[in-house]
Amino acid sequence: MSTHRLTPASALAAVAGGALFGYGLALSTMIRPEVVLSFLTFKDFGLMLVMGGAVVVTLLAYKVAPHVLGKPLLGGYFHHHVSFWNRDTTAGAALFGIGWGLCGVCPGPAIAGLGAGNWDLLWALGGIALGALLQGLRAKV
Repeated sequence: MSTHRLTPASALAAVAGGALFGYGLALSTMIRPEVVLSFLTFKDFGLMLVMGGAVVVTLLAYKVAPHVLGKPLLGGYFHHHVSFWNRDTTAGAALFGIGWGLCGVCPGPAIAGLGAGNWDLLWALGGIALGALLQGLRAKV
């Protein structure tokens, strides 16, 4: 659990970042499942540019920013997240990929799609929430 306190500046930064992310998803048409499915079936490679841009931004945020800035702009410190692959991680990644491939919906674009009025995405978000609930219940056992 994070001990970072929510300040007005960090809340505003989170809202602005979320709005920018949602706008980028809408602009790239990633909020439309048919576009994502067309990409996943190798019929349209337009989202390859989106993916490449995301890789560049992530590389800068995780590898370059800590060295250049020293500490985050809104306080706190940069965390080092060690990840371990295990059976649960592999199964979860596979289920996520299968679900994404079947319906063309990922959680972020689904929420942004709701903002654009695509209410059919509620079905996908319901499935995502149900899967998260089931995994959480299974993890408690």
